[in-house]
Amino acid sequence: MNRVPHWIDGKPWEGVAERVGEVFDPATGAVSAQVDFAGPAEVDLAVAAAARAFPAWRDASLARRASVLFAFRELLNARRRELAEVVTAEHGKVLADAEGEVHRALEVVEFACGVPHLLRGGFSENASTRVDVYSIRQPLGVVAVVSPFNFPAMVPLWFAPLAVACGDTVVLKPSEKDPSAANLLAAWWAEAGLPEGVFNVVHGDRVAVERLLEHPDVRAVSFVGSTPVARHVYETGTRHGKRVQALGGAKNHMVVLPDADLELAADAAVSAGFGSAGERCMAVSVVVAVDPVGDELVERIRRRVAEVRVGDGRRPGCEMGPLVTRAHRDRVAGYLDAGVAEGATLAVDGRAHPVDGDERGFWLGPTVFDHVRPEMSVYTDEIFGPVLSVVRAPSYEEALRLVNDNPYGNGAAIFTNDGGAARRFQNEVEVGMVGVNVPIPVPVAHYSFGGWKASLFGDTHAYGPEGVQFFTRGKVVTSRWLDPSHGGVNLGFPRNH
Repeated sequence: MNRVPHWIDGKPWEGVAERVGEVFDPATGAVSAQVDFAGPAEVDLAVAAAARAFPAWRDASLARRASVLFAFRELLNARRRELAEVVTAEHGKVLADAEGEVHRALEVVEFACGVPHLLRGGFSENASTRVDVYSIRQPLGVVAVVSPFNFPAMVPLWFAPLAVACGDTVVLKPSEKDPSAANLLAAWWAEAGLPEGVFNVVHGDRVAVERLLEHPDVRAVSFVGSTPVARHVYETGTRHGKRVQALGGAKNHMVVLPDADLELAADAAVSAGFGSAGERCMAVSVVVAVDPVGDELVERIRRRVAEVRVGDGRRPGCEMGPLVTRAHRDRVAGYLDAGVAEGATLAVDGRAHPVDGDERGFWLGPTVFDHVRPEMSVYTDEIFGPVLSVVRAPSYEEALRLVNDNPYGNGAAIFTNDGGAARRFQNEVEVGMVGVNVPIPVPVAHYSFGGWKASLFGDTHAYGPEGVQFFTRGKVVTSRWLDPSHGGVNLGFPRNH
């Protein structure tokens, strides 16, 4: 049985864990490893190592930090396939999806390589009479990252490279469901020349997280996960005097207007709803069909779903893999009966979808509900699985109201050929990220990522130097106009409002 230990002070931890957890291969249902679970004592060891490493790393030159980041970037780029295979083996997403995750992580590392420019201060001469003002940017200290199971490589690398670049030291607590990617990254950081103790990994469950939230030497915490836990992390961390960025859940809507290209919209709904088995915080989980396109759109979605090849992500041609654990698969599957009982129409039953894989895997095929109403659990709950709900709306105004009344505010998309309608939606919708004819408007590395309302708690500082905001609350709009003559501009890239 493979063992996944903590990584503390530049090497694998050699102690004996009092508790361990099982790591599964979701495509076969087999246990592939045991992961050590940290108690307060192991967390304290990791934080102590990070605290010891901080003074020297804080004083390291920007050139020195950049050289380590460039070396890490080269290792990550050369071994991206190896990391993707580890992600697929423990998470279950198909290999192409895992490779895309690693690519997005690489973008952030490349951005952090520009640390000498990013950390420049400022100077104002004669700000007041014979008074000059200058600003400097300084690291915080030990920072903690609590990352989710759905992006075991990308999310840690959305945070750690920036913290390392700024002179901070890091303690990462990855998901216990797919922990091996974190250890692989730790080994590559060490190989790139990062000093011992600057990057540490502790595995485990809530016990480890609670200790990080209360530890007096941890200056900042960043979390990605469900909204109830994000709220707890924010409240607990701030109560202990820490900076906290806590990204929570989502219920992302895709509004389809009558003038939209329905083939494009149906394909986007399937790709964004069922990619990575719907286990994405930016997955489209609700399609709002504005009359009279509902029937035709659902039929196009149904035909596209029938073509989705579900199976072991390591097999060529598979487009969607299993869910991460048996318990999660069973929880998601329970919504199929609940939706029918509440009056929704089960247009596509994922339990009947053919699977190219071991029957013992944690499978559930793409599922589509039609005629969903806002009071149903399939609409109100963040299911985090391959379940797509179609809500019918009589008008654009009603569709917009649905989106804005939802407690989540992560992202939304609109599909239309009308540039005026798209611009109106961008200005009126109450979410953090908006896509126009783009179903998942996730920006590139140097643009903001984050939601509003119950999808984000705390400020969106990257931990790093005092006052430096690598992320802002600005709304990010990714636009890809089908026809610029309809009042739009052919942008094709994100931009901040």
